[in-house]
Amino acid sequence: MEYIKPLPIGVEFYKDMVSEGYYYVDKTLLIRDILAQKSKVTLFTRPRRFGKTLAQSMLKTYFEKEILPDGTAVDNSVYFNGKKIMEAGEEYTKHMGQYPVIFLSLKSAKQPSYDIAYEKIKESVTNEFIRHRYVLEGDALLPLQKERYNLFMEQKARLPEYATSLLFLSDCLVQYHKQKAVILIDEYDVPLENAYFEGFYDKMVSFIRSLFESVLKTNKNLGFAVITGCLRISRESIFTGLNNLEVVSVLDENYAEYFGFVQDEIDDMLDAYGIQDRSDEVKQWYDGYFFGNTDVYNPWSLINYVKDIVYKNTNFPKPYWSNTSPNSIIRELVEKADDITRCELEELVAGGTIEKPVHEDITYADIYKSQDNLWNFLFFAGYLKKTGERWDEQLHRIYLYLAIPNKEISYIYHNIIIEWSDQRIQACDLSGLIKALDNGDCIAASDIITGQLLDTISFYNYKEDYYHRFLAGLLKNNTKYYLKSNRESGFGRYDLVLKTHRIRNGRAIILEFKTAGSISEMENGCKKALEQIEELHYDSDIINEGYTDIIKYGVCFYKKECLVMMGR
Repeated sequence: MEYIKPLPIGVEFYKDMVSEGYYYVDKTLLIRDILAQKSKVTLFTRPRRFGKTLAQSMLKTYFEKEILPDGTAVDNSVYFNGKKIMEAGEEYTKHMGQYPVIFLSLKSAKQPSYDIAYEKIKESVTNEFIRHRYVLEGDALLPLQKERYNLFMEQKARLPEYATSLLFLSDCLVQYHKQKAVILIDEYDVPLENAYFEGFYDKMVSFIRSLFESVLKTNKNLGFAVITGCLRISRESIFTGLNNLEVVSVLDENYAEYFGFVQDEIDDMLDAYGIQDRSDEVKQWYDGYFFGNTDVYNPWSLINYVKDIVYKNTNFPKPYWSNTSPNSIIRELVEKADDITRCELEELVAGGTIEKPVHEDITYADIYKSQDNLWNFLFFAGYLKKTGERWDEQLHRIYLYLAIPNKEISYIYHNIIIEWSDQRIQACDLSGLIKALDNGDCIAASDIITGQLLDTISFYNYKEDYYHRFLAGLLKNNTKYYLKSNRESGFGRYDLVLKTHRIRNGRAIILEFKTAGSISEMENGCKKALEQIEELHYDSDIINEGYTDIIKYGVCFYKKECLVMMGR
Protein backbone atom coordinates (compact mmCIF):
# COMPACT_ATOMS: atom_id res chain seq x y z
CA MET A 1 0.00 0.00 0.00
CA GLU A 2 1.35 3.41 -0.98
CA TYR A 3 2.32 5.53 2.03
CA ILE A 4 -0.20 8.17 2.98
CA LYS A 5 0.14 10.61 5.83
CA PRO A 6 -1.78 9.67 8.98
CA LEU A 7 -4.78 11.85 9.75
CA PRO A 8 -4.55 13.89 12.97
CA ILE A 9 -7.63 12.77 14.86
CA GLY A 10 -7.42 14.26 18.35
CA VAL A 11 -3.95 15.76 17.76
CA GLU A 12 -4.02 19.18 19.43
CA PHE A 13 -0.32 19.96 19.78
CA TYR A 14 1.38 21.59 16.84
CA LYS A 15 4.78 20.00 17.48
CA ASP A 16 3.23 16.51 17.39
CA MET A 17 1.37 17.41 14.21
CA VAL A 18 4.60 18.30 12.41
CA SER A 19 7.18 15.98 13.97
CA GLU A 20 5.04 12.86 13.67
CA GLY A 21 4.18 13.50 10.05
CA TYR A 22 0.44 14.00 10.26
CA TYR A 23 -1.49 15.58 7.41
CA TYR A 24 -1.52 19.28 8.29
CA VAL A 25 -3.60 22.00 6.71
CA ASP A 26 -1.25 24.97 6.92
CA LYS A 27 -2.78 27.75 9.02
CA THR A 28 0.48 29.46 9.96
CA LEU A 29 -0.45 32.75 8.30
CA LEU A 30 -2.59 33.33 11.37
CA ILE A 31 0.74 34.38 12.93
CA ARG A 32 1.25 37.03 10.25
CA ASP A 33 -2.22 38.48 10.69
CA ILE A 34 -1.97 38.65 14.47
CA LEU A 35 1.34 40.51 14.20
CA ALA A 36 0.09 42.79 11.43
CA GLN A 37 -3.07 43.84 13.26
CA LYS A 38 -1.25 44.47 16.54
CA SER A 39 -4.28 43.96 18.80
CA LYS A 40 -3.33 43.87 22.45
CA VAL A 41 -5.88 41.17 23.35
CA THR A 42 -7.72 39.12 20.73
CA LEU A 43 -10.60 36.81 21.60
CA PHE A 44 -11.49 34.22 18.95
CA THR A 45 -14.88 32.57 19.38
CA ARG A 46 -15.52 29.49 17.27
CA PRO A 47 -17.60 26.31 17.65
CA ARG A 48 -15.99 23.34 19.39
CA ARG A 49 -13.65 21.14 17.36
CA PHE A 50 -12.76 23.86 14.88
CA GLY A 51 -9.03 23.89 15.61
CA LYS A 52 -8.78 26.49 18.37
CA THR A 53 -6.43 24.48 20.60
CA LEU A 54 -4.19 23.52 17.69
CA ALA A 55 -3.98 27.18 16.67
CA GLN A 56 -2.98 28.21 20.19
CA SER A 57 -0.34 25.46 20.29
CA MET A 58 1.00 26.67 16.96
CA LEU A 59 1.24 30.26 18.26
CA LYS A 60 3.07 29.03 21.37
CA THR A 61 5.56 27.05 19.29
CA TYR A 62 6.25 30.02 17.03
CA PHE A 63 6.55 32.87 19.48
CA GLU A 64 8.09 31.20 22.52
CA LYS A 65 11.69 31.59 23.48
CA GLU A 66 11.55 28.15 24.95
CA ILE A 67 14.03 27.15 27.63
CA LEU A 68 14.21 23.75 29.27
CA PRO A 69 14.45 23.44 33.07
CA ASP A 70 18.22 22.83 32.77
CA GLY A 71 18.61 26.16 30.95
CA THR A 72 18.97 24.71 27.42
CA ALA A 73 17.39 26.86 24.71
CA VAL A 74 15.07 25.06 22.27
CA ASP A 75 15.12 25.89 18.56
CA ASN A 76 11.51 25.57 17.34
CA SER A 77 12.18 26.93 13.87
CA VAL A 78 12.35 23.37 12.51
CA TYR A 79 8.59 23.08 13.00
CA PHE A 80 7.98 25.85 10.50
CA ASN A 81 10.23 24.75 7.67
CA GLY A 82 8.23 24.86 4.46
CA LYS A 83 5.25 26.52 6.12
CA LYS A 84 3.54 29.60 4.71
CA ILE A 85 4.66 31.89 7.51
CA MET A 86 8.27 31.48 6.40
CA GLU A 87 7.39 33.17 3.11
CA ALA A 88 5.64 36.11 4.79
CA GLY A 89 8.79 38.18 5.11
CA GLU A 90 11.39 39.12 7.69
CA GLU A 91 8.96 41.58 9.28
CA TYR A 92 7.11 38.55 10.68
CA THR A 93 9.77 35.85 10.90
CA LYS A 94 11.94 38.03 13.14
CA HIS A 95 9.41 37.42 15.93
CA MET A 96 10.02 33.67 15.94
CA GLY A 97 11.30 32.43 19.30
CA GLN A 98 11.55 35.90 20.81
CA TYR A 99 8.96 35.96 23.61
CA PRO A 100 8.30 34.33 26.95
CA VAL A 101 4.92 32.64 26.57
CA ILE A 102 2.31 31.71 29.16
CA PHE A 103 0.00 29.02 27.82
CA LEU A 104 -3.04 28.20 29.93
CA SER A 105 -5.81 25.79 28.97
CA LEU A 106 -8.96 25.85 31.09
CA LYS A 107 -10.63 22.79 29.58
CA SER A 108 -9.80 20.62 32.60
CA ALA A 109 -12.08 22.82 34.75
CA LYS A 110 -15.16 20.95 33.52
CA GLN A 111 -15.89 19.44 36.94
CA PRO A 112 -18.92 18.70 39.14
CA SER A 113 -18.10 21.19 41.91
CA TYR A 114 -16.44 24.58 42.29
CA ASP A 115 -13.72 23.20 44.59
CA ILE A 116 -12.67 20.53 42.09
CA ALA A 117 -12.85 22.95 39.13
CA TYR A 118 -10.78 25.49 41.07
CA GLU A 119 -8.18 22.83 41.90
CA LYS A 120 -7.91 21.91 38.21
CA ILE A 121 -7.28 25.54 37.30
CA LYS A 122 -4.67 25.73 40.06
CA GLU A 123 -2.99 22.64 38.60
CA SER A 124 -2.84 24.26 35.16
CA VAL A 125 -1.33 27.41 36.66
CA THR A 126 1.15 25.32 38.67
CA ASN A 127 2.25 23.49 35.55
CA GLU A 128 3.12 26.79 33.89
CA PHE A 129 5.20 27.83 36.87
CA ILE A 130 6.98 24.48 36.77
CA ARG A 131 7.52 24.73 33.01
CA HIS A 132 9.26 28.08 33.45
CA ARG A 133 11.23 27.18 36.60
CA TYR A 134 14.48 28.04 34.85
CA VAL A 135 13.81 31.66 35.89
CA LEU A 136 14.85 30.66 39.42
CA GLU A 137 18.43 30.17 38.24
CA GLY A 138 20.69 33.17 38.57
CA ASP A 139 19.73 36.49 40.07
CA ALA A 140 17.02 37.71 37.66
CA LEU A 141 14.48 37.35 40.47
CA LEU A 142 14.75 38.72 43.97
CA PRO A 143 14.88 36.20 46.85
CA LEU A 144 11.37 37.20 47.90
CA GLN A 145 10.10 36.57 44.35
CA LYS A 146 11.79 33.16 44.26
CA GLU A 147 10.18 32.26 47.54
CA ARG A 148 6.75 33.22 46.22
CA TYR A 149 7.45 31.40 42.94
CA ASN A 150 8.20 28.20 44.83
CA LEU A 151 4.93 28.49 46.71
CA PHE A 152 3.05 28.41 43.39
CA MET A 153 5.08 25.43 42.14
CA GLU A 154 4.27 23.55 45.35
CA GLN A 155 0.60 24.69 45.30
CA LYS A 156 1.07 26.28 48.69
CA ALA A 157 0.16 29.85 47.71
CA ARG A 158 -2.78 31.41 49.50
CA LEU A 159 -6.10 31.11 47.69
CA PRO A 160 -6.48 34.83 46.83
CA GLU A 161 -3.02 34.84 45.24
CA TYR A 162 -4.14 32.56 42.42
CA ALA A 163 -6.31 35.36 41.06
CA THR A 164 -3.10 37.30 40.30
CA SER A 165 -0.85 34.30 39.65
CA LEU A 166 -0.52 34.89 35.90
CA LEU A 167 0.35 38.53 36.50
CA PHE A 168 3.13 37.46 38.86
CA LEU A 169 4.40 34.81 36.43
CA SER A 170 4.53 37.34 33.59
CA ASP A 171 6.51 39.71 35.85
CA CYS A 172 9.04 36.97 36.55
CA LEU A 173 9.34 36.02 32.88
CA VAL A 174 9.87 39.58 31.76
CA GLN A 175 12.54 40.15 34.40
CA TYR A 176 14.37 37.07 33.14
CA HIS A 177 13.93 37.54 29.37
CA LYS A 178 13.90 41.35 29.20
CA GLN A 179 10.99 40.98 26.76
CA LYS A 180 7.24 41.39 27.23
CA ALA A 181 5.21 38.22 27.54
CA VAL A 182 2.75 36.61 25.13
CA ILE A 183 -0.24 35.15 26.95
CA LEU A 184 -2.35 32.39 25.37
CA ILE A 185 -5.54 31.25 27.11
CA ASP A 186 -7.40 28.34 25.53
CA GLU A 187 -11.00 27.23 26.18
CA TYR A 188 -11.55 30.19 28.47
CA ASP A 189 -15.32 29.66 28.72
CA VAL A 190 -15.28 25.93 29.56
CA PRO A 191 -15.26 26.55 33.33
CA LEU A 192 -18.02 29.13 32.92
CA GLU A 193 -20.35 26.92 30.88
CA ASN A 194 -19.74 23.99 33.20
CA ALA A 195 -20.24 26.12 36.30
CA TYR A 196 -23.61 27.30 35.03
CA PHE A 197 -24.90 23.77 34.51
CA GLU A 198 -23.41 22.54 37.81
CA GLY A 199 -24.76 25.42 39.88
CA PHE A 200 -21.71 27.47 40.91
CA TYR A 201 -21.65 30.03 38.10
CA ASP A 202 -21.33 33.19 40.21
CA LYS A 203 -18.29 31.90 42.13
CA MET A 204 -16.52 30.82 38.95
CA VAL A 205 -17.29 34.10 37.16
CA SER A 206 -15.81 36.02 40.07
CA PHE A 207 -12.56 34.03 39.98
CA ILE A 208 -12.14 34.08 36.19
CA ARG A 209 -12.86 37.82 36.12
CA SER A 210 -10.14 38.48 38.69
CA LEU A 211 -7.68 36.23 36.86
CA PHE A 212 -8.29 37.94 33.51
CA GLU A 213 -8.39 41.50 34.82
CA SER A 214 -5.04 41.20 36.53
CA VAL A 215 -3.14 39.69 33.62
CA LEU A 216 -4.89 41.34 30.67
CA LYS A 217 -6.01 44.75 31.92
CA THR A 218 -3.42 46.03 34.37
CA ASN A 219 -0.36 44.12 33.20
CA LYS A 220 2.48 46.38 32.05
CA ASN A 221 4.43 43.29 30.98
CA LEU A 222 1.86 42.09 28.46
CA GLY A 223 3.10 42.00 24.88
CA PHE A 224 -0.13 40.65 23.47
CA ALA A 225 -2.67 37.97 24.30
CA VAL A 226 -4.82 35.53 22.35
CA ILE A 227 -7.86 33.93 23.95
CA THR A 228 -10.08 31.24 22.45
CA GLY A 229 -13.51 29.91 23.36
CA CYS A 230 -16.89 28.97 21.95
CA LEU A 231 -18.94 31.91 23.18
CA ARG A 232 -18.27 35.55 23.86
CA ILE A 233 -19.08 36.22 27.48
CA SER A 234 -20.21 39.81 27.94
CA ARG A 235 -17.73 42.45 28.98
CA GLU A 236 -19.79 43.20 32.08
CA SER A 237 -19.30 39.71 33.49
CA ILE A 238 -15.76 38.73 32.49
CA PHE A 239 -13.94 41.44 30.55
CA THR A 240 -14.98 44.34 32.77
CA GLY A 241 -13.18 47.48 31.69
CA LEU A 242 -10.96 45.61 29.26
CA ASN A 243 -10.94 48.26 26.55
CA ASN A 244 -8.01 46.68 24.68
CA LEU A 245 -10.04 43.61 23.68
CA GLU A 246 -10.78 42.75 20.04
CA VAL A 247 -13.47 40.10 19.65
CA VAL A 248 -13.41 38.00 16.47
CA SER A 249 -16.60 35.97 16.24
CA VAL A 250 -18.23 33.89 13.52
CA LEU A 251 -19.84 37.10 12.28
CA ASP A 252 -16.49 38.61 11.32
CA GLU A 253 -14.64 38.14 8.03
CA ASN A 254 -11.37 38.93 9.79
CA TYR A 255 -9.31 35.74 10.37
CA ALA A 256 -12.17 33.70 8.87
CA GLU A 257 -10.01 31.13 7.04
CA TYR A 258 -7.89 30.11 10.03
CA PHE A 259 -10.41 27.98 11.90
CA GLY A 260 -11.95 25.16 9.89
CA PHE A 261 -11.17 24.21 6.29
CA VAL A 262 -11.98 26.26 3.19
CA GLN A 263 -12.82 24.77 -0.20
CA ASP A 264 -9.28 24.72 -1.66
CA GLU A 265 -8.02 22.92 1.43
CA ILE A 266 -10.81 20.35 1.16
CA ASP A 267 -10.04 19.75 -2.51
CA ASP A 268 -6.35 19.22 -1.71
CA MET A 269 -7.13 16.78 1.10
CA LEU A 270 -9.57 14.68 -0.91
CA ASP A 271 -7.05 14.60 -3.76
CA ALA A 272 -4.22 13.58 -1.41
CA TYR A 273 -6.21 10.57 -0.25
CA GLY A 274 -7.64 9.66 -3.64
CA ILE A 275 -11.29 10.27 -2.83
CA GLN A 276 -12.04 13.29 -5.01
CA ASP A 277 -15.28 11.60 -6.09
CA ARG A 278 -16.62 12.13 -2.56
CA SER A 279 -16.58 15.93 -2.79
CA ASP A 280 -20.35 16.34 -3.20
CA GLU A 281 -21.08 14.08 -0.26
CA VAL A 282 -18.51 15.89 1.88
CA LYS A 283 -20.07 19.23 1.02
CA GLN A 284 -23.59 18.13 1.88
CA TRP A 285 -22.56 16.66 5.23
CA TYR A 286 -19.75 18.84 6.61
CA ASP A 287 -19.79 22.20 4.78
CA GLY A 288 -22.17 25.09 5.30
CA TYR A 289 -20.58 27.16 8.06
CA PHE A 290 -19.93 30.81 7.34
CA PHE A 291 -17.38 32.84 9.26
CA GLY A 292 -18.06 36.31 7.99
CA ASN A 293 -18.68 35.56 4.32
CA THR A 294 -16.15 32.73 4.12
CA ASP A 295 -17.55 29.25 3.54
CA VAL A 296 -15.98 26.82 6.03
CA TYR A 297 -16.07 23.05 6.56
CA ASN A 298 -16.07 21.33 9.94
CA PRO A 299 -12.45 20.08 10.31
CA TRP A 300 -13.13 17.46 12.99
CA SER A 301 -15.84 15.73 10.98
CA LEU A 302 -13.93 15.98 7.72
CA ILE A 303 -10.76 14.38 9.13
CA ASN A 304 -12.72 11.55 10.73
CA TYR A 305 -14.69 11.01 7.54
CA VAL A 306 -11.60 10.85 5.32
CA LYS A 307 -9.93 8.34 7.64
CA ASP A 308 -12.99 6.10 7.79
CA ILE A 309 -13.42 6.14 4.02
CA VAL A 310 -9.73 5.60 3.23
CA TYR A 311 -9.41 2.70 5.67
CA LYS A 312 -12.81 1.33 4.65
CA ASN A 313 -14.29 1.53 8.13
CA THR A 314 -17.47 2.72 6.50
CA ASN A 315 -18.79 3.63 3.09
CA PHE A 316 -21.17 6.26 4.40
CA PRO A 317 -20.87 9.64 6.13
CA LYS A 318 -21.37 9.75 9.89
CA PRO A 319 -22.31 12.49 12.38
CA TYR A 320 -18.84 12.76 13.94
CA TRP A 321 -19.19 16.25 15.41
CA SER A 322 -22.54 15.53 17.05
CA ASN A 323 -21.01 12.63 18.96
CA THR A 324 -18.51 14.90 20.76
CA SER A 325 -21.20 16.67 22.82
CA PRO A 326 -24.50 15.85 24.53
CA ASN A 327 -26.04 18.65 22.39
CA SER A 328 -28.00 19.71 25.46
CA ILE A 329 -28.68 23.20 24.11
CA ILE A 330 -30.87 21.84 21.30
CA ARG A 331 -32.61 19.52 23.73
CA GLU A 332 -33.31 22.52 25.96
CA LEU A 333 -34.75 24.48 23.05
CA VAL A 334 -36.98 21.60 21.98
CA GLU A 335 -38.22 20.81 25.48
CA LYS A 336 -39.12 24.43 26.25
CA ALA A 337 -40.48 25.26 22.81
CA ASP A 338 -43.73 27.19 22.63
CA ASP A 339 -46.00 27.06 19.58
CA ILE A 340 -43.96 29.68 17.71
CA THR A 341 -40.65 27.95 18.41
CA ARG A 342 -42.07 24.61 17.29
CA CYS A 343 -43.09 26.16 14.00
CA GLU A 344 -39.61 27.64 13.63
CA LEU A 345 -37.97 24.28 14.33
CA GLU A 346 -40.22 22.66 11.74
CA GLU A 347 -39.19 25.31 9.22
CA LEU A 348 -35.51 24.68 9.93
CA VAL A 349 -35.61 20.88 9.71
CA ALA A 350 -37.57 21.19 6.47
CA GLY A 351 -34.61 23.11 5.02
CA GLY A 352 -36.01 26.63 5.49
CA THR A 353 -34.75 29.70 7.32
CA ILE A 354 -35.84 31.75 10.32
CA GLU A 355 -35.05 35.33 11.25
CA LYS A 356 -33.61 36.24 14.65
CA PRO A 357 -31.97 39.30 16.24
CA VAL A 358 -28.29 38.78 16.99
CA HIS A 359 -26.45 39.86 20.10
CA GLU A 360 -23.04 38.62 21.14
CA ASP A 361 -22.85 40.08 24.64
CA ILE A 362 -24.63 37.37 26.59
CA THR A 363 -23.67 35.24 29.56
CA TYR A 364 -24.39 31.59 30.20
CA ALA A 365 -26.84 32.75 32.85
CA ASP A 366 -28.70 34.68 30.13
CA ILE A 367 -28.96 31.83 27.62
CA TYR A 368 -32.08 30.25 29.08
CA LYS A 369 -33.88 33.49 29.89
CA SER A 370 -35.43 33.77 26.44
CA GLN A 371 -35.89 31.80 23.24
CA ASP A 372 -33.93 34.47 21.32
CA ASN A 373 -30.94 33.88 23.59
CA LEU A 374 -31.15 30.14 22.90
CA TRP A 375 -31.23 30.79 19.15
CA ASN A 376 -28.19 33.07 19.50
CA PHE A 377 -26.28 30.42 21.38
CA LEU A 378 -27.14 27.81 18.75
CA PHE A 379 -25.78 30.12 16.07
CA PHE A 380 -22.50 30.94 17.79
CA ALA A 381 -22.02 27.31 18.85
CA GLY A 382 -22.28 26.03 15.27
CA TYR A 383 -25.77 24.53 15.23
CA LEU A 384 -27.06 27.18 12.82
CA LYS A 385 -25.52 29.16 9.99
CA LYS A 386 -26.11 32.65 8.68
CA THR A 387 -27.64 32.80 5.20
CA GLY A 388 -28.23 36.55 5.19
CA GLU A 389 -28.76 39.57 7.39
CA ARG A 390 -30.61 42.85 7.58
CA TRP A 391 -30.30 46.02 9.60
CA ASP A 392 -33.40 47.23 11.42
CA GLU A 393 -33.15 51.00 11.30
CA GLN A 394 -35.92 51.51 13.82
CA LEU A 395 -34.60 49.10 16.45
CA HIS A 396 -30.92 49.68 15.57
CA ARG A 397 -30.01 46.02 15.55
CA ILE A 398 -28.96 43.29 13.16
CA TYR A 399 -31.28 40.43 12.26
CA LEU A 400 -29.85 37.20 10.87
CA TYR A 401 -31.47 34.72 8.54
CA LEU A 402 -30.55 31.35 10.01
CA ALA A 403 -30.58 27.79 8.66
CA ILE A 404 -29.20 24.38 9.58
CA PRO A 405 -25.67 24.16 8.10
CA ASN A 406 -25.58 20.62 6.73
CA LYS A 407 -26.82 17.04 6.98
CA GLU A 408 -24.69 16.29 10.02
CA ILE A 409 -26.34 19.02 12.07
CA SER A 410 -29.76 18.16 10.64
CA TYR A 411 -29.19 14.65 11.99
CA ILE A 412 -28.79 16.12 15.50
CA TYR A 413 -32.06 18.04 15.30
CA HIS A 414 -33.94 15.05 13.92
CA ASN A 415 -32.70 12.65 16.58
CA ILE A 416 -33.39 15.01 19.47
CA ILE A 417 -36.86 15.84 18.17
CA ILE A 418 -37.67 12.13 17.71
CA GLU A 419 -36.40 11.35 21.21
CA TRP A 420 -38.40 14.23 22.69
CA SER A 421 -41.55 13.22 20.80
CA ASP A 422 -41.26 9.61 21.95
CA GLN A 423 -40.84 10.71 25.56
CA ARG A 424 -43.88 12.97 25.35
CA ILE A 425 -46.00 10.23 23.82
CA GLN A 426 -44.94 7.74 26.49
CA ALA A 427 -45.93 10.23 29.19
CA CYS A 428 -49.40 10.80 27.71
CA ASP A 429 -52.49 8.86 28.67
CA LEU A 430 -53.76 7.75 25.26
CA SER A 431 -56.38 5.30 26.52
CA GLY A 432 -58.98 7.65 25.05
CA LEU A 433 -57.67 6.96 21.54
CA ILE A 434 -57.97 3.19 22.01
CA LYS A 435 -61.47 3.66 23.42
CA ALA A 436 -62.48 5.80 20.44
CA LEU A 437 -61.18 3.22 17.95
CA ASP A 438 -62.93 0.44 19.89
CA ASN A 439 -66.22 2.30 19.85
CA GLY A 440 -66.06 3.52 16.27
CA ASP A 441 -65.96 7.14 17.51
CA CYS A 442 -64.23 8.71 14.51
CA ILE A 443 -64.71 12.28 15.74
CA ALA A 444 -62.97 11.58 19.07
CA ALA A 445 -60.17 9.63 17.35
CA SER A 446 -59.65 12.48 14.84
CA ASP A 447 -59.53 15.08 17.62
CA ILE A 448 -57.08 13.12 19.80
CA ILE A 449 -54.65 12.47 16.95
CA THR A 450 -54.90 16.10 15.75
CA GLY A 451 -54.24 17.32 19.30
CA GLN A 452 -51.09 15.22 19.52
CA LEU A 453 -49.87 16.48 16.14
CA LEU A 454 -50.39 20.08 17.20
CA ASP A 455 -48.36 19.43 20.34
CA THR A 456 -45.28 18.05 18.60
CA ILE A 457 -42.57 19.07 16.16
CA SER A 458 -42.84 17.42 12.78
CA PHE A 459 -40.53 17.16 9.78
CA TYR A 460 -40.08 15.12 6.60
CA ASN A 461 -42.42 17.59 4.90
CA TYR A 462 -45.47 15.76 6.26
CA LYS A 463 -44.93 12.66 4.16
CA GLU A 464 -46.93 9.52 4.76
CA ASP A 465 -44.04 7.69 6.45
CA TYR A 466 -43.84 10.46 9.04
CA TYR A 467 -47.50 10.01 9.96
CA HIS A 468 -47.05 6.26 9.96
CA ARG A 469 -44.26 6.46 12.50
CA PHE A 470 -46.12 9.06 14.55
CA LEU A 471 -49.36 7.07 14.87
CA ALA A 472 -47.46 3.86 15.53
CA GLY A 473 -45.77 5.68 18.41
CA LEU A 474 -49.14 6.73 19.80
CA LEU A 475 -50.54 3.21 19.69
CA LYS A 476 -47.61 0.96 20.55
CA ASN A 477 -47.76 1.32 24.35
CA ASN A 478 -51.44 0.50 24.81
CA THR A 479 -52.21 -2.44 27.08
CA LYS A 480 -55.09 -3.98 25.13
CA TYR A 481 -53.66 -4.56 21.66
CA TYR A 482 -50.31 -5.46 20.18
CA LEU A 483 -49.21 -3.59 17.08
CA LYS A 484 -48.15 -4.87 13.67
CA SER A 485 -46.78 -2.53 11.00
CA ASN A 486 -46.23 -2.88 7.24
CA ARG A 487 -46.91 -6.60 7.14
CA GLU A 488 -47.92 -8.46 4.00
CA SER A 489 -51.56 -9.46 3.85
CA GLY A 490 -53.73 -10.19 0.87
CA PHE A 491 -52.21 -8.50 -2.16
CA GLY A 492 -50.18 -5.81 -0.41
CA ARG A 493 -48.92 -4.40 2.87
CA TYR A 494 -51.25 -2.75 5.35
CA ASP A 495 -50.03 0.28 7.34
CA LEU A 496 -51.00 -0.67 10.90
CA VAL A 497 -53.00 -3.45 12.54
CA LEU A 498 -53.97 -3.73 16.19
CA LYS A 499 -54.76 -7.21 17.49
CA THR A 500 -55.86 -8.52 20.85
CA HIS A 501 -53.67 -11.29 22.18
CA ARG A 502 -56.66 -13.64 22.34
CA ILE A 503 -58.11 -14.62 18.98
CA ARG A 504 -61.36 -16.20 20.18
CA ASN A 505 -63.71 -13.35 21.08
CA GLY A 506 -60.82 -11.00 20.22
CA ARG A 507 -60.64 -8.08 17.84
CA ALA A 508 -58.42 -6.66 15.11
CA ILE A 509 -58.31 -3.06 13.87
CA ILE A 510 -56.85 -2.19 10.45
CA LEU A 511 -55.65 1.38 9.83
CA GLU A 512 -54.61 2.61 6.39
CA PHE A 513 -53.11 6.10 5.89
CA LYS A 514 -53.25 8.71 3.17
CA THR A 515 -52.08 12.33 2.93
CA ALA A 516 -54.05 15.14 1.32
CA GLY A 517 -53.05 18.34 -0.43
CA SER A 518 -55.74 20.38 1.30
CA ILE A 519 -58.40 20.20 4.01
CA SER A 520 -61.10 19.67 1.38
CA GLU A 521 -59.36 16.54 0.06
CA MET A 522 -59.15 14.76 3.43
CA GLU A 523 -62.51 12.99 3.27
CA ASN A 524 -61.70 11.62 -0.16
CA GLY A 525 -58.34 10.46 1.17
CA CYS A 526 -60.06 8.45 3.91
CA LYS A 527 -62.36 6.84 1.34
CA LYS A 528 -59.38 5.86 -0.84
CA ALA A 529 -57.69 4.28 2.17
CA LEU A 530 -60.81 2.24 2.94
CA GLU A 531 -61.11 1.20 -0.71
CA GLN A 532 -57.49 0.04 -0.66
CA ILE A 533 -58.15 -2.14 2.40
CA GLU A 534 -60.97 -3.88 0.54
CA GLU A 535 -59.37 -4.09 -2.90
CA LEU A 536 -56.10 -5.56 -1.59
CA HIS A 537 -57.83 -7.78 0.96
CA TYR A 538 -55.74 -6.59 3.90
CA ASP A 539 -58.05 -8.56 6.20
CA SER A 540 -57.41 -11.97 4.58
CA ASP A 541 -54.50 -13.09 6.81
CA ILE A 542 -56.30 -11.76 9.87
CA ILE A 543 -59.41 -13.76 9.01
CA ASN A 544 -57.25 -16.83 8.41
CA GLU A 545 -55.82 -16.44 11.90
CA GLY A 546 -59.36 -16.74 13.25
CA TYR A 547 -60.31 -13.17 14.08
CA THR A 548 -63.98 -12.50 13.33
CA ASP A 549 -64.38 -9.00 14.82
CA ILE A 550 -62.46 -6.72 12.46
CA ILE A 551 -62.78 -2.90 12.32
CA LYS A 552 -61.34 -0.96 9.37
CA TYR A 553 -60.32 2.70 9.40
CA GLY A 554 -59.17 5.06 6.70
CA VAL A 555 -57.01 7.82 8.17
CA CYS A 556 -56.06 10.95 6.21
CA PHE A 557 -53.63 13.69 7.20
CA TYR A 558 -53.12 17.24 6.03
CA LYS A 559 -50.27 18.98 7.85
CA LYS A 560 -51.37 18.73 11.49
CA GLU A 561 -54.98 17.84 10.81
CA CYS A 562 -56.24 14.27 11.01
CA LEU A 563 -59.54 12.79 9.78
CA VAL A 564 -60.61 9.25 10.67
CA MET A 565 -63.39 7.35 8.86
CA MET A 566 -64.63 3.83 9.61
CA GLY A 567 -65.39 1.29 6.91
CA ARG A 568 -68.81 -0.18 6.57
